[in-house]
Amino acid sequence: MENFQKNDRKLKISLASGVVLLVLFILLLSSMTTIQTGHKGVLYKPFSGGVDTTQIPLNEGFHFVAPWNKVYKINIRQQQLFESMKVLSSNGLDIQLDATVWFQPRHKDLAKLVKLRGLNYVDDVIKPSIRSAARNVVGRYTPEEIYSTKREAITKEIFDETDKILNDNFVHLKNILVRDVTLPATIKNAIERKLKQQQEALEYEYRLQKEKKEAERKRIEAKGIKDFQDIVSMGISDKLLRWKGIEATLKLSESPNTKVIVVGGKDGLPIIMNTEK
Repeated sequence: MENFQKNDRKLKISLASGVVLLVLFILLLSSMTTIQTGHKGVLYKPFSGGVDTTQIPLNEGFHFVAPWNKVYKINIRQQQLFESMKVLSSNGLDIQLDATVWFQPRHKDLAKLVKLRGLNYVDDVIKPSIRSAARNVVGRYTPEEIYSTKREAITKEIFDETDKILNDNFVHLKNILVRDVTLPATIKNAIERKLKQQQEALEYEYRLQKEKKEAERKRIEAKGIKDFQDIVSMGISDKLLRWKGIEATLKLSESPNTKVIVVGGKDGLPIIMNTEK
């Protein structure tokens, strides 16, 4: 009987030790956490006020955390968001705007982001900010400006306004690209016709300018020829012409061909008669 009681005590002690070891093992497992590459951890302490906004986020790797605490793992890589929204132009026309947004949570403010904006900050903060900025900006422009001439300016203004909002919400906006602007078919066709007419008018104006320049060139050329002729005519006299005629006659007279030179012809110039038959 005594031996039975001793064995029973040993069995209970063994079972108790096993339970303690199992509990310790479970606590040990629950105290271990691994933060993957491209993430940081924000520690939540339910018995110490929750998330401490002054804490330094946990870096990627292996960490021991008290089993009653929790670690929120936040993606800190640059992320991409595709957003399609309907906005109104300055004259109240519905416009479909498609944009791509690149953003990244600010590393040093992850605890504030989790505590004040929540884990679902993309839907709760980023998307509403983009839509609000897009509506404000597009509402300042006409459909024609949005479709053609002001696309770059609109993109920059949307970026600036969104960045101002997100900066106060612990998110760094990297870039915004307006991929497409869709107008009602009738408005789009009217704008395209107007742009085509403007292009044709510019082309016609270019041809007119070209013809004017060509006419000016010809006028200058004609004036140059006239000035040359005036200068030449002023320098040629009757006596000079007679003298040149005499010189030419003398040179011809030296030719071996048979000829008769009669002096005292018209205007006093010699006359050359060819007697060769």
